[in-house]
Amino acid sequence: MAELTPKERVMRLLRKEPIDIMPFFSGMGMVVMPGIEKAGFNFPTIHTSAERMAMSAIESARLMNFDCVVIPYDMTMESEAMGNTISLYAESEDILYPTIPNKIWSTLDEVVVPDDILERGRLPILKDAIKIIKEVAPELPIGCWQLGPFTQSGQILELDLMLKGVFKQKEKVGEVLDLMTDMIIKIGNYLQESGCDYIVLREPGVAADLLSPKTFKEFIQPRLTKILNAWKSPKLLHICGQTLPLLPMMAECGADGITVDIKCDVRKGREILGPDVLFMGNIDTYTMTCDPKTPVQTSIDHIKDMIDGGVDAVMPGCDLWPDIKEENMKACVDTCHEYGTKPSPAVGRL
Repeated sequence: MAELTPKERVMRLLRKEPIDIMPFFSGMGMVVMPGIEKAGFNFPTIHTSAERMAMSAIESARLMNFDCVVIPYDMTMESEAMGNTISLYAESEDILYPTIPNKIWSTLDEVVVPDDILERGRLPILKDAIKIIKEVAPELPIGCWQLGPFTQSGQILELDLMLKGVFKQKEKVGEVLDLMTDMIIKIGNYLQESGCDYIVLREPGVAADLLSPKTFKEFIQPRLTKILNAWKSPKLLHICGQTLPLLPMMAECGADGITVDIKCDVRKGREILGPDVLFMGNIDTYTMTCDPKTPVQTSIDHIKDMIDGGVDAVMPGCDLWPDIKEENMKACVDTCHEYGTKPSPAVGRL
């Protein structure tokens, strides 16, 4: 059989159908400076234009041989659409992602989601960026993502309000989480209707080293389940930090696969989940792909160990930091493709 295209490879994997080689893909940022520079842009501009976002994603994927593109790149789009002013650091030559210098709300009672949120801020450019990618790079699957309700709340309020409110204002925290949940469903549906090939729910602020598993079960799991049940497949769930105690609950939320970061021991994770759950992770996105002191062989060994540990796809544990060490980044991708020819626990080979 002829070699699969990246899109065929990823989409088959997400359906747990046999593939040719293990894909190197993500549900989080995959844009890198060599791709941005080849596209002819500087970093601050790729967040504000559909064309610049699309072309920087495509050039990054083609240069590094990634099996996907992922948009958007920053976590402030929804907060901006809700009324917050963002800083793009347009004059800076450093890699600085957009931030929210001042949040307009200071209490849980103030949060309001505009009915026309899809028409506000930069959210409308995502539809156009997806269209451009489909036209220019039909061989690449398009991943999009949404922050989970707890983490998204930290983009519109000070996170301490939510962390303390879990114990002192349970009802109010629940109301805010429900508002965020409905908004996330709406925006996720918009991204899927716009043509993204898979979607990822990212909830990095709820790991077991931040919230107890009991709190996760009470506040987080029901809302993640509601969101995932409202989205079409393929859909993935990602949580950063220590997730081993959470994996059984994550697997119950309705995602087609689970992704984790470097704090999760993938061998133990695979034991917990069993062989049938699609399980992905967990590249150290600084040490292995950016740190100039890391030997290439160390990055190669890291990928091999991950595959031997039982992942079904090699996936960065978080957004790739754009200022990569190219030699190491390419070694990670090549090793995934070359070493990942044997079946993984949940996905066979052609």
